[in-house]
Amino acid sequence: MLVAISMKVITLHTRTTTEELFSHLQQNLNQLFKEQRQVDIDLQIFQADEAIEIAIPQLYEGSLFQIAINGEELWITRSEHYVDDVNSLAIESILNELFDDLSKDEGTDLVQEG
Repeated sequence: MLVAISMKVITLHTRTTTEELFSHLQQNLNQLFKEQRQVDIDLQIFQADEAIEIAIPQLYEGSLFQIAINGEELWITRSEHYVDDVNSLAIESILNELFDDLSKDEGTDLVQEG
C-alpha cells in the first residue's frame, strides 16, 4: 500500500479493463525497463483489488506505482518517497509509452498531476 502519494490522471480516449492493462504491462514493462536502464532488476506487477501495482521489493519498501481505471481515465498514484528516483522516473516514462499504445492512435491527455 502506498503511504505518501502523488497522483496523476491520464485520459486514454478509449476504454480498457484492468485485465487488459495488466496483461499489457506484464508483456512489456519489465523488458522495456531492463533495456532502458541496462540493469537486471525485475519489476513486480500485480493486481490488488481493482488496481495494478508496480514494485521493486529488493530495492524499495512498498509499491512505486498503483494504477486504477475509471472509465477512460487512468488514476496513477506513486510513492512520493521515490518520485525523483532514477528507476521510478524510468518506469513512469515507459508507462506513458505503454499508455499511448493502449489509446489506439487516439493519444493520451494529462488531466491532472499533483
